[in-house]
Amino acid sequence: MSNKKLNKGSSGQNRKAGEDYLDKYRQKDGVQETASGLLYREVEPGGGIAPTETDSVEVNQRIQLVGGKIIGDTYKEGIPDEFTMKEAIPGIREGLQLMQEGARFEFVVPPELAWGKKGVGNKIGPNAVLIFDIRLLKVMF
Repeated sequence: MSNKKLNKGSSGQNRKAGEDYLDKYRQKDGVQETASGLLYREVEPGGGIAPTETDSVEVNQRIQLVGGKIIGDTYKEGIPDEFTMKEAIPGIREGLQLMQEGARFEFVVPPELAWGKKGVGNKIGPNAVLIFDIRLLKVMF
């Protein structure tokens, strides 16, 4: 075995770390779970409209792995992300529809609702659980 360890973790390590994180997160105050397994917590309520499957959204979001490694943070960059609901991973597509404009939610997305067994690029390993801190700025039709 080589000493060169990829920081994205192995499938087994990620699954174990992810399951531990999900178990702990479930016990936090205010956490809810959808039928698909998406965990979420409302940080701040919104007052606008909620997006549907066919809309586009403008959001600020911080995405991190269970180990704390941040893989994206538009709050810090100061430039919101815009994408169509269809482009979002299943967990976030589902989660955004629970939100109204102006709301800020925290989502813990299990691998089945994210990038699954494959992972993506060199940032997100196989079976990675992702934590999203999202503020829904605007829904665009």
